[in-house]
Amino acid sequence: MALLENIQNNHAAFLDTLQHRFLDENRKAALQKFFHFGFPTKKDEEYKYTNLREITEKNYNFFPTEAHTISKEQIAELHLGEENFDWIVFINGRLHKELSKISIENVELLSFNFALNDPNHKDVFEHYFNTIADQNLAFTNLNTAYCKQGFFLKVPKNVVIEKPIHVFYISQNQDENTFYNTRNLLIAEEGSKIEVIESHHNFDETYVFTNTVTEIFTYQNAKADWHKVQNDSDTSYLVDHTFAKQERDSLTTVNTFSFGGKLVRNNLDFIHNGENINSFMNGITIIDNEQHVDHHTAVHHKTPNCESYQNYKGIYKGKSHGVFNGKVYVDKIAQKTNAYQQNNNVLLNEGASVDSKPQLEIFADDVKCSHGCTVGQLNEDALFYLRARGISHKEAQAMLLFAFANDAMENIDIEPLRIKISKLLAEKLEVDMAFEDIF
Repeated sequence: MALLENIQNNHAAFLDTLQHRFLDENRKAALQKFFHFGFPTKKDEEYKYTNLREITEKNYNFFPTEAHTISKEQIAELHLGEENFDWIVFINGRLHKELSKISIENVELLSFNFALNDPNHKDVFEHYFNTIADQNLAFTNLNTAYCKQGFFLKVPKNVVIEKPIHVFYISQNQDENTFYNTRNLLIAEEGSKIEVIESHHNFDETYVFTNTVTEIFTYQNAKADWHKVQNDSDTSYLVDHTFAKQERDSLTTVNTFSFGGKLVRNNLDFIHNGENINSFMNGITIIDNEQHVDHHTAVHHKTPNCESYQNYKGIYKGKSHGVFNGKVYVDKIAQKTNAYQQNNNVLLNEGASVDSKPQLEIFADDVKCSHGCTVGQLNEDALFYLRARGISHKEAQAMLLFAFANDAMENIDIEPLRIKISKLLAEKLEVDMAFEDIF
Protein backbone atom coordinates (compact mmCIF):
# COMPACT_ATOMS: atom_id res chain seq x y z
CA MET A 1 0.00 0.00 0.00
CA ALA A 2 1.45 3.35 -1.03
CA LEU A 3 -0.14 5.28 1.86
CA LEU A 4 1.08 2.73 4.40
CA GLU A 5 4.63 3.21 3.13
CA ASN A 6 4.14 6.99 3.34
CA ILE A 7 3.20 6.63 7.00
CA GLN A 8 6.18 4.44 7.78
CA ASN A 9 8.55 6.88 6.09
CA ASN A 10 7.14 10.17 7.36
CA HIS A 11 6.35 9.79 11.05
CA ALA A 12 9.81 10.66 12.39
CA ALA A 13 9.98 13.73 10.16
CA PHE A 14 6.49 14.75 11.27
CA LEU A 15 7.42 14.61 14.96
CA ASP A 16 10.38 16.87 14.25
CA THR A 17 8.01 19.60 13.01
CA LEU A 18 6.12 19.84 16.32
CA GLN A 19 6.79 22.66 18.76
CA HIS A 20 5.54 20.79 21.81
CA ARG A 21 6.13 17.25 23.01
CA PHE A 22 2.94 16.82 25.03
CA LEU A 23 1.48 14.34 22.56
CA ASP A 24 4.62 12.40 21.78
CA GLU A 25 3.71 9.32 23.82
CA ASN A 26 0.12 9.42 22.61
CA ARG A 27 1.30 9.67 19.03
CA LYS A 28 3.72 6.77 19.35
CA ALA A 29 1.14 4.54 21.04
CA ALA A 30 -1.49 5.45 18.44
CA LEU A 31 0.88 4.68 15.58
CA GLN A 32 1.72 1.29 17.08
CA LYS A 33 -2.00 0.50 17.34
CA PHE A 34 -2.50 1.63 13.77
CA PHE A 35 0.21 -0.68 12.50
CA HIS A 36 -1.33 -3.48 14.56
CA PHE A 37 -4.79 -3.05 13.01
CA GLY A 38 -3.75 -1.77 9.57
CA PHE A 39 -6.22 -0.21 7.17
CA PRO A 40 -9.67 -1.79 7.17
CA THR A 41 -10.47 -4.03 4.20
CA LYS A 42 -13.69 -5.46 2.85
CA LYS A 43 -13.04 -8.50 5.01
CA ASP A 44 -13.81 -6.32 8.04
CA GLU A 45 -17.54 -6.34 8.75
CA GLU A 46 -17.63 -2.57 9.30
CA TYR A 47 -16.11 -1.99 5.85
CA LYS A 48 -17.84 -4.79 4.01
CA TYR A 49 -19.43 -2.39 1.51
CA THR A 50 -16.70 0.26 1.36
CA ASN A 51 -13.47 -0.44 -0.48
CA LEU A 52 -10.66 1.87 0.60
CA ARG A 53 -8.09 0.72 -1.94
CA GLU A 54 -8.69 3.76 -4.12
CA ILE A 55 -7.50 5.90 -1.18
CA THR A 56 -4.78 3.74 0.31
CA GLU A 57 -2.96 2.88 -2.92
CA LYS A 58 -2.10 6.50 -3.66
CA ASN A 59 0.95 8.42 -2.47
CA TYR A 60 0.38 11.59 -0.43
CA ASN A 61 2.36 14.56 0.73
CA PHE A 62 2.24 14.82 4.55
CA PHE A 63 3.63 18.37 4.58
CA PRO A 64 1.30 20.58 2.52
CA THR A 65 2.59 23.79 1.00
CA GLU A 66 1.33 26.67 3.14
CA ALA A 67 1.45 29.28 0.36
CA HIS A 68 -1.92 29.98 -1.25
CA THR A 69 -3.75 32.46 -3.45
CA ILE A 70 -7.22 32.22 -1.88
CA SER A 71 -8.96 35.60 -1.82
CA LYS A 72 -11.74 36.95 0.36
CA GLU A 73 -13.98 36.85 -2.71
CA GLN A 74 -13.40 33.11 -3.08
CA ILE A 75 -14.19 32.61 0.58
CA ALA A 76 -17.37 34.65 0.13
CA GLU A 77 -18.51 32.27 -2.62
CA LEU A 78 -18.34 29.39 -0.13
CA HIS A 79 -20.57 31.10 2.40
CA LEU A 80 -24.19 30.14 2.92
CA GLY A 81 -25.34 33.74 2.85
CA GLU A 82 -24.53 34.05 6.54
CA GLU A 83 -23.35 37.64 6.84
CA ASN A 84 -24.17 37.60 10.54
CA PHE A 85 -22.23 34.40 11.24
CA ASP A 86 -18.72 34.02 12.50
CA TRP A 87 -16.30 31.91 10.52
CA ILE A 88 -12.88 30.31 10.78
CA VAL A 89 -10.75 29.64 7.70
CA PHE A 90 -8.06 26.98 7.56
CA ILE A 91 -6.02 26.86 4.36
CA ASN A 92 -3.56 24.04 3.79
CA GLY A 93 -3.80 23.13 7.44
CA ARG A 94 -3.10 26.62 8.82
CA LEU A 95 -5.55 29.02 10.48
CA HIS A 96 -5.81 32.35 8.62
CA LYS A 97 -7.14 35.08 10.89
CA GLU A 98 -7.15 37.66 8.10
CA LEU A 99 -9.76 35.61 6.24
CA SER A 100 -11.72 34.69 9.36
CA LYS A 101 -14.31 36.64 11.32
CA ILE A 102 -14.55 36.02 15.05
CA SER A 103 -16.73 38.40 17.05
CA ILE A 104 -17.81 36.07 19.86
CA GLU A 105 -16.71 36.83 23.40
CA ASN A 106 -16.46 34.85 26.64
CA VAL A 107 -15.36 31.67 24.90
CA GLU A 108 -12.04 29.96 24.39
CA LEU A 109 -11.50 29.47 20.66
CA LEU A 110 -8.04 28.42 19.55
CA SER A 111 -6.44 26.57 16.72
CA PHE A 112 -5.59 22.99 17.65
CA ASN A 113 -1.88 23.67 17.33
CA PHE A 114 -2.03 26.78 19.53
CA ALA A 115 -4.11 25.01 22.21
CA LEU A 116 -1.58 22.20 22.17
CA ASN A 117 1.27 24.60 22.89
CA ASP A 118 -0.46 27.10 25.20
CA PRO A 119 0.37 26.41 28.89
CA ASN A 120 -2.89 28.10 29.95
CA HIS A 121 -4.89 25.37 28.20
CA LYS A 122 -2.64 22.41 28.85
CA ASP A 123 -4.69 20.94 31.72
CA VAL A 124 -8.02 21.28 29.90
CA PHE A 125 -6.58 19.85 26.73
CA GLU A 126 -5.09 16.85 28.50
CA HIS A 127 -8.34 16.25 30.38
CA TYR A 128 -10.46 15.96 27.23
CA PHE A 129 -8.23 15.07 24.30
CA ASN A 130 -8.67 11.53 22.98
CA THR A 131 -10.86 10.43 25.91
CA ILE A 132 -13.98 9.46 23.96
CA ALA A 133 -12.46 8.72 20.55
CA ASP A 134 -12.40 4.98 19.99
CA GLN A 135 -8.75 3.99 20.21
CA ASN A 136 -9.35 0.63 18.57
CA LEU A 137 -10.09 2.17 15.18
CA ALA A 138 -7.41 2.49 12.53
CA PHE A 139 -8.30 5.98 11.34
CA THR A 140 -8.71 7.48 14.81
CA ASN A 141 -5.27 6.17 15.74
CA LEU A 142 -3.84 7.50 12.51
CA ASN A 143 -5.36 10.88 13.27
CA THR A 144 -3.96 10.92 16.81
CA ALA A 145 -0.53 10.10 15.42
CA TYR A 146 -0.57 12.91 12.82
CA CYS A 147 -3.12 15.53 13.90
CA LYS A 148 -1.90 19.10 13.82
CA GLN A 149 -4.67 21.19 12.29
CA GLY A 150 -8.17 21.87 13.57
CA PHE A 151 -9.71 23.88 16.39
CA PHE A 152 -10.38 23.82 20.13
CA LEU A 153 -13.57 25.50 21.39
CA LYS A 154 -14.76 25.75 24.98
CA VAL A 155 -18.08 27.47 25.75
CA PRO A 156 -18.27 28.42 29.46
CA LYS A 157 -21.20 27.74 31.75
CA ASN A 158 -24.50 29.43 30.75
CA VAL A 159 -22.95 31.21 27.76
CA VAL A 160 -25.20 31.21 24.70
CA ILE A 161 -23.46 31.75 21.36
CA GLU A 162 -26.12 33.37 19.22
CA LYS A 163 -24.08 33.31 15.99
CA PRO A 164 -23.29 29.97 14.35
CA ILE A 165 -19.62 29.40 13.59
CA HIS A 166 -18.74 28.15 10.11
CA VAL A 167 -15.40 26.34 9.89
CA PHE A 168 -13.84 26.10 6.41
CA TYR A 169 -11.08 23.59 5.67
CA ILE A 170 -9.53 24.50 2.32
CA SER A 171 -6.77 22.88 0.31
CA GLN A 172 -5.19 24.85 -2.54
CA ASN A 173 -1.90 25.24 -4.41
CA GLN A 174 -0.79 21.65 -3.83
CA ASP A 175 1.25 20.02 -6.61
CA GLU A 176 0.95 16.55 -5.07
CA ASN A 177 -1.80 14.47 -3.51
CA THR A 178 -2.14 15.75 0.06
CA PHE A 179 -3.00 14.08 3.36
CA TYR A 180 -4.67 16.10 6.15
CA ASN A 181 -5.41 14.88 9.67
CA THR A 182 -7.87 17.33 11.18
CA ARG A 183 -8.72 17.28 14.89
CA ASN A 184 -11.57 19.22 16.53
CA LEU A 185 -12.51 19.47 20.20
CA LEU A 186 -15.76 21.11 21.39
CA ILE A 187 -16.70 21.53 25.05
CA ALA A 188 -20.16 22.94 25.81
CA GLU A 189 -20.30 23.49 29.56
CA GLU A 190 -23.47 23.44 31.68
CA GLY A 191 -26.31 25.57 30.30
CA SER A 192 -24.39 26.72 27.22
CA LYS A 193 -25.43 26.70 23.58
CA ILE A 194 -23.35 26.49 20.39
CA GLU A 195 -23.84 25.69 16.69
CA VAL A 196 -21.00 24.78 14.34
CA ILE A 197 -21.01 24.28 10.57
CA GLU A 198 -18.10 22.37 9.01
CA SER A 199 -17.20 22.18 5.33
CA HIS A 200 -14.18 20.96 3.30
CA HIS A 201 -13.08 22.31 -0.08
CA ASN A 202 -10.38 21.12 -2.49
CA PHE A 203 -9.41 23.80 -5.05
CA ASP A 204 -6.84 21.63 -6.87
CA GLU A 205 -7.00 18.81 -9.39
CA THR A 206 -4.68 16.73 -7.22
CA TYR A 207 -6.26 14.35 -4.72
CA VAL A 208 -6.88 15.31 -1.11
CA PHE A 209 -7.44 12.77 1.62
CA THR A 210 -8.84 14.24 4.86
CA ASN A 211 -8.96 12.08 7.98
CA THR A 212 -10.84 14.01 10.64
CA VAL A 213 -11.74 13.27 14.27
CA THR A 214 -14.11 15.42 16.31
CA GLU A 215 -14.84 15.05 20.03
CA ILE A 216 -17.93 16.82 21.42
CA PHE A 217 -18.68 17.12 25.13
CA THR A 218 -22.16 18.42 26.02
CA TYR A 219 -22.78 19.05 29.70
CA GLN A 220 -25.98 19.35 31.76
CA ASN A 221 -28.70 21.49 30.14
CA ALA A 222 -26.36 22.41 27.30
CA LYS A 223 -27.14 22.29 23.58
CA ALA A 224 -24.54 21.59 20.89
CA ASP A 225 -25.34 21.30 17.18
CA TRP A 226 -22.81 20.27 14.53
CA HIS A 227 -23.71 20.52 10.85
CA LYS A 228 -21.50 18.86 8.23
CA VAL A 229 -21.85 20.16 4.67
CA GLN A 230 -20.02 17.74 2.37
CA ASN A 231 -20.00 19.06 -1.19
CA ASP A 232 -16.40 18.67 -2.28
CA SER A 233 -14.83 17.78 -5.64
CA ASP A 234 -14.37 14.34 -7.21
CA THR A 235 -10.69 14.50 -6.28
CA SER A 236 -11.49 14.48 -2.57
CA TYR A 237 -11.68 11.67 -0.03
CA LEU A 238 -13.04 12.12 3.48
CA VAL A 239 -13.07 9.75 6.45
CA ASP A 240 -14.79 11.40 9.41
CA HIS A 241 -15.14 10.15 12.99
CA THR A 242 -17.31 12.19 15.35
CA PHE A 243 -17.76 11.21 19.00
CA ALA A 244 -20.33 12.98 21.19
CA LYS A 245 -20.61 12.45 24.95
CA GLN A 246 -23.65 13.92 26.68
CA GLU A 247 -24.50 14.58 30.32
CA ARG A 248 -28.01 14.72 31.79
CA ASP A 249 -30.67 17.00 30.31
CA SER A 250 -28.49 17.86 27.32
CA LEU A 251 -29.28 17.98 23.62
CA THR A 252 -26.83 17.27 20.81
CA THR A 253 -27.51 17.19 17.09
CA VAL A 254 -25.26 16.13 14.24
CA ASN A 255 -26.61 16.79 10.74
CA THR A 256 -24.69 15.37 7.79
CA PHE A 257 -25.41 16.60 4.26
CA SER A 258 -23.44 14.62 1.69
CA PHE A 259 -23.55 15.98 -1.87
CA GLY A 260 -19.98 15.60 -3.12
CA GLY A 261 -16.61 13.94 -2.75
CA LYS A 262 -15.34 10.82 -4.51
CA LEU A 263 -15.49 8.64 -1.39
CA VAL A 264 -16.93 9.74 1.95
CA ARG A 265 -17.13 7.67 5.12
CA ASN A 266 -18.97 9.20 8.10
CA ASN A 267 -18.66 7.51 11.50
CA LEU A 268 -20.81 8.88 14.31
CA ASP A 269 -20.88 7.69 17.94
CA PHE A 270 -23.13 9.09 20.68
CA ILE A 271 -22.47 8.20 24.31
CA HIS A 272 -25.15 8.86 26.95
CA ASN A 273 -23.90 9.59 30.46
CA GLY A 274 -26.99 10.84 32.29
CA GLU A 275 -30.79 10.87 32.24
CA ASN A 276 -33.15 12.91 30.05
CA ILE A 277 -30.69 13.17 27.17
CA ASN A 278 -31.83 13.87 23.62
CA SER A 279 -29.69 12.98 20.60
CA PHE A 280 -30.52 13.77 16.98
CA MET A 281 -28.75 12.40 13.89
CA ASN A 282 -30.03 13.45 10.49
CA GLY A 283 -28.53 12.89 7.08
CA ILE A 284 -29.30 13.69 3.47
CA THR A 285 -27.22 12.11 0.70
CA ILE A 286 -27.60 12.82 -2.99
CA ILE A 287 -24.75 11.65 -5.20
CA ASP A 288 -24.15 10.74 -8.85
CA ASN A 289 -21.69 9.06 -11.22
CA GLU A 290 -19.45 6.67 -9.24
CA GLN A 291 -19.46 8.57 -5.95
CA HIS A 292 -19.62 6.59 -2.71
CA VAL A 293 -21.00 7.73 0.68
CA ASP A 294 -21.06 5.48 3.76
CA HIS A 295 -22.83 6.45 7.00
CA HIS A 296 -22.05 4.42 10.12
CA THR A 297 -23.85 5.52 13.29
CA ALA A 298 -24.00 4.21 16.85
CA VAL A 299 -25.91 5.39 19.92
CA HIS A 300 -24.90 3.98 23.31
CA HIS A 301 -27.88 4.26 25.67
CA LYS A 302 -26.24 3.73 29.05
CA THR A 303 -28.71 5.56 31.28
CA PRO A 304 -32.54 5.59 31.72
CA ASN A 305 -35.09 8.02 30.29
CA CYS A 306 -33.17 9.09 27.19
CA GLU A 307 -34.16 9.50 23.57
CA SER A 308 -32.33 9.24 20.26
CA TYR A 309 -33.52 9.86 16.72
CA GLN A 310 -31.76 8.81 13.52
CA ASN A 311 -33.25 9.84 10.19
CA TYR A 312 -31.16 9.33 7.02
CA LYS A 313 -32.39 9.89 3.48
CA GLY A 314 -30.48 8.87 0.37
CA ILE A 315 -31.01 9.75 -3.31
CA TYR A 316 -28.68 7.91 -5.68
CA LYS A 317 -28.08 8.64 -9.35
CA GLY A 318 -25.80 7.21 -12.05
CA LYS A 319 -23.58 4.42 -10.70
CA SER A 320 -23.31 5.86 -7.22
CA HIS A 321 -23.28 3.68 -4.12
CA GLY A 322 -24.59 4.39 -0.64
CA VAL A 323 -24.20 2.60 2.66
CA PHE A 324 -26.08 3.01 5.93
CA ASN A 325 -25.19 1.01 9.02
CA GLY A 326 -26.93 2.27 12.13
CA LYS A 327 -26.69 0.75 15.58
CA VAL A 328 -28.56 1.37 18.80
CA TYR A 329 -27.25 -0.21 22.01
CA VAL A 330 -29.51 -0.18 25.08
CA ASP A 331 -27.89 -1.25 28.37
CA LYS A 332 -29.95 -3.23 30.87
CA ILE A 333 -30.17 -0.22 33.23
CA ALA A 334 -31.33 2.11 30.43
CA GLN A 335 -35.05 1.66 31.06
CA LYS A 336 -37.58 4.01 29.44
CA THR A 337 -35.31 4.46 26.44
CA ASN A 338 -36.97 5.82 23.31
CA ALA A 339 -34.86 5.16 20.21
CA TYR A 340 -35.96 5.78 16.62
CA GLN A 341 -33.91 4.84 13.58
CA GLN A 342 -34.95 5.14 9.95
CA ASN A 343 -33.12 4.96 6.63
CA ASN A 344 -35.01 5.60 3.38
CA ASN A 345 -33.44 5.51 -0.06
CA VAL A 346 -34.44 6.25 -3.64
CA LEU A 347 -32.55 4.83 -6.61
CA LEU A 348 -32.97 7.01 -9.71
CA ASN A 349 -30.91 4.85 -12.09
CA GLU A 350 -30.42 1.14 -12.60
CA GLY A 351 -26.70 1.43 -11.91
CA ALA A 352 -27.20 3.04 -8.49
CA SER A 353 -27.16 0.88 -5.35
CA VAL A 354 -27.37 1.09 -1.58
CA ASP A 355 -26.67 -1.30 1.30
CA SER A 356 -28.68 -0.58 4.45
CA LYS A 357 -28.40 -2.33 7.81
CA PRO A 358 -30.23 -0.76 10.78
CA GLN A 359 -29.59 -2.66 14.02
CA LEU A 360 -30.89 -2.76 17.60
CA GLU A 361 -29.13 -4.41 20.53
CA ILE A 362 -31.43 -4.16 23.56
CA PHE A 363 -30.84 -5.50 27.07
CA ALA A 364 -33.56 -3.50 28.86
CA ASP A 365 -37.21 -4.58 28.90
CA ASP A 366 -39.09 -1.28 29.30
CA VAL A 367 -38.13 0.53 26.11
CA LYS A 368 -39.64 1.90 22.94
CA CYS A 369 -37.27 1.22 20.07
CA SER A 370 -37.94 1.03 16.35
CA HIS A 371 -35.87 0.78 13.21
CA GLY A 372 -36.43 0.30 9.52
CA CYS A 373 -35.21 0.96 6.01
CA THR A 374 -36.66 1.25 2.53
CA VAL A 375 -34.97 1.07 -0.86
CA GLY A 376 -36.93 1.73 -4.01
CA GLN A 377 -37.84 4.09 -6.80
CA LEU A 378 -40.22 7.01 -6.98
CA ASN A 379 -43.91 6.24 -6.81
CA GLU A 380 -45.16 6.05 -10.39
CA ASP A 381 -48.74 6.88 -9.37
CA ALA A 382 -47.59 10.07 -7.67
CA LEU A 383 -45.53 11.02 -10.72
CA PHE A 384 -48.51 10.38 -12.99
CA TYR A 385 -50.74 12.50 -10.73
CA LEU A 386 -48.38 15.47 -11.00
CA ARG A 387 -47.77 15.01 -14.75
CA ALA A 388 -51.52 14.97 -15.34
CA ARG A 389 -51.65 18.48 -13.91
CA GLY A 390 -49.22 19.89 -16.43
CA ILE A 391 -46.01 19.54 -14.41
CA SER A 392 -42.97 18.36 -16.35
CA HIS A 393 -41.40 15.01 -15.51
CA LYS A 394 -38.24 16.62 -14.11
CA GLU A 395 -40.15 19.04 -11.91
CA ALA A 396 -42.56 16.35 -10.76
CA GLN A 397 -39.64 14.12 -9.84
CA ALA A 398 -37.96 17.01 -7.99
CA MET A 399 -41.14 17.80 -6.04
CA LEU A 400 -41.38 14.23 -4.80
CA LEU A 401 -37.69 14.11 -3.91
CA PHE A 402 -37.84 17.42 -2.04
CA ALA A 403 -40.77 16.10 -0.04
CA PHE A 404 -38.88 12.85 0.53
CA ALA A 405 -35.83 14.64 1.97
CA ASN A 406 -37.64 17.42 3.80
CA ASP A 407 -38.18 15.77 7.19
CA ALA A 408 -34.42 15.25 7.55
CA MET A 409 -34.10 19.06 7.51
CA GLU A 410 -36.84 19.86 10.00
CA ASN A 411 -34.57 20.48 12.99
CA ILE A 412 -32.19 22.86 11.15
CA ASP A 413 -32.86 26.10 12.95
CA ILE A 414 -30.24 28.05 10.97
CA GLU A 415 -32.26 29.56 8.15
CA PRO A 416 -29.34 30.27 5.75
CA LEU A 417 -28.20 26.67 6.16
CA ARG A 418 -31.68 25.32 5.46
CA ILE A 419 -31.87 27.47 2.32
CA LYS A 420 -28.40 26.35 1.22
CA ILE A 421 -29.28 22.66 1.60
CA SER A 422 -32.50 23.20 -0.36
CA LYS A 423 -30.54 24.93 -3.13
CA LEU A 424 -27.99 22.13 -3.23
CA LEU A 425 -30.82 19.63 -3.55
CA ALA A 426 -32.26 21.62 -6.45
CA GLU A 427 -28.82 21.87 -8.05
CA LYS A 428 -28.18 18.13 -7.74
CA LEU A 429 -31.64 17.39 -9.11
CA GLU A 430 -30.91 19.76 -12.01
CA VAL A 431 -34.04 21.85 -11.62
CA ASP A 432 -34.57 25.60 -11.93
CA MET A 433 -33.53 27.33 -8.71
CA ALA A 434 -36.76 29.32 -8.66
CA PHE A 435 -38.59 26.03 -8.44
CA GLU A 436 -37.03 25.44 -5.02
CA ASP A 437 -38.96 28.41 -3.67
CA ILE A 438 -42.14 26.31 -3.80
CA PHE A 439 -40.79 24.40 -0.82
